[in-house]
Amino acid sequence: MSDESRPPSTAGRPGSPVAAVIPAAGRGVRLGPGAPKALRTLGGTPMLVHAVRAMAASRAVSLVVVVAPPDGAGEVASLLDAYALPERTDVVVVPGGETRQESVRLGLEALPPGHDVVLVHDAARPLVPVDTVDAVIEAVRDGAPAVVPVLPLADTVKQVEPAAAPGAPEPVTATPDRSLLRAVQTPQGFDRATLVRAHKTATGSVTDDASMVEQLGERVVAVPGHEEAFKVTRPLDLVLAEAVLARRRLNDGF
Repeated sequence: MSDESRPPSTAGRPGSPVAAVIPAAGRGVRLGPGAPKALRTLGGTPMLVHAVRAMAASRAVSLVVVVAPPDGAGEVASLLDAYALPERTDVVVVPGGETRQESVRLGLEALPPGHDVVLVHDAARPLVPVDTVDAVIEAVRDGAPAVVPVLPLADTVKQVEPAAAPGAPEPVTATPDRSLLRAVQTPQGFDRATLVRAHKTATGSVTDDASMVEQLGERVVAVPGHEEAFKVTRPLDLVLAEAVLARRRLNDGF
């Protein structure tokens, strides 16, 4: 789309209302059998509740849309009703789709007019600090179409040729310059109109919403993330998350 035909962004206006979309329809098979990953408990509270509270901790976020499993919206709504959430933030639950991309799109469609800044946050990142959330929002309000929080990589990264069979050795083909690589976290922040357009036009397999904005040729910028915004995917991650939460409760009265 040319600059002349592209709708003007309103996200850069100070005070633009912010909504957060939390896709929580995945099963989380890497954590093992049982409840969906977002409903696993952390410190006795479902991770999804922690994630909603993390978004609502930002005074800029006035609406959180939780995208539930296609047949579980009622269950998720009842679950959230059982926990204390900030009264200044509205929380709504909508049924999701079969893929994360479809669930985010359904969450976007549920947003009322006027929320020109949209965050997309993984339910499996329950401990993201509010300073990170606010930094993403500020960068979008400053005019960036898309913003991602990132961390430098601690490990050397190897590019490989995929193995012919599972578990077989993989030939290394390159060693990218680690100083130019970043690990991406959430929440990712967007100018709403840009994100909606990206979801309508995205092609191929994408692993995050910022990738779809990249396909549009729009600018994506990175802001510093936080080591406690890690994704709880495997059992060891859950152990680490419990330790972080226990430290917060001890030191900060979290």
